[in-house]
Amino acid sequence: MKPDEYGLLEDFLYHAIFIPDWYKDPVPRSVIYEPELWCTIENFGQDKDDFCLVAEADEKIVGAVWVRTSKQYGHIDDKTPCFSISLYPEYRNQGIGTGLMKKMIKFLTDKGYKRASLSVQKENYAMGLYSKLGFETVKENNGECVMVKKLNSPEEYHEYQRAKNQIMV
Repeated sequence: MKPDEYGLLEDFLYHAIFIPDWYKDPVPRSVIYEPELWCTIENFGQDKDDFCLVAEADEKIVGAVWVRTSKQYGHIDDKTPCFSISLYPEYRNQGIGTGLMKKMIKFLTDKGYKRASLSVQKENYAMGLYSKLGFETVKENNGECVMVKKLNSPEEYHEYQRAKNQIMV
C-alpha cells in the first residue's frame, strides 16, 4: 500500500469487524474510532513495523492485510507484528484473503520476524483459515482467541521452499 492510500485503512478496518450471522442490526461506522480498534490504523506508516499489502481487482483495491507491533487486540509483545485483514464483502470466499495472508507471512519471514499474532473471535469462520496457515491459539478470553504463528528464519523458509519444489518436479 502506498502512503497516499493509507486512508483506505479506515474502510478496511470497518469491514474487518466480525458480525455474527445472528446479529441483525447494522454496526455504526463510528465504532472504528473506539480506541481498541482505532489503534490498528492510527498514524499508520509512522512506525518501522507498519506494513500493508493490498489485493486489487476490477482496477481498485479490494482487500488489505496490515501488521503493526502496537498494543491492539492480539498484541503479545513489542517485537511481534499483529495481523489485521479485511476484504470488501463482494470479494470474500475467493481465496484473496488466503493469498494476502500467505504473502504477508512470507514478507515478515524475509524481514526476519520470529513470529506473528492475531486476534479472532471463536465464532468467526476465518479461524479455520488461520489454523490452516499455522496459527495456534495461545490464549482465550470471552469468545476471543489470540493466535500465534512461528515464522521460520528466511534461510529455513527458503530451504523448505527449495525442498518442496524438488519434490514436486
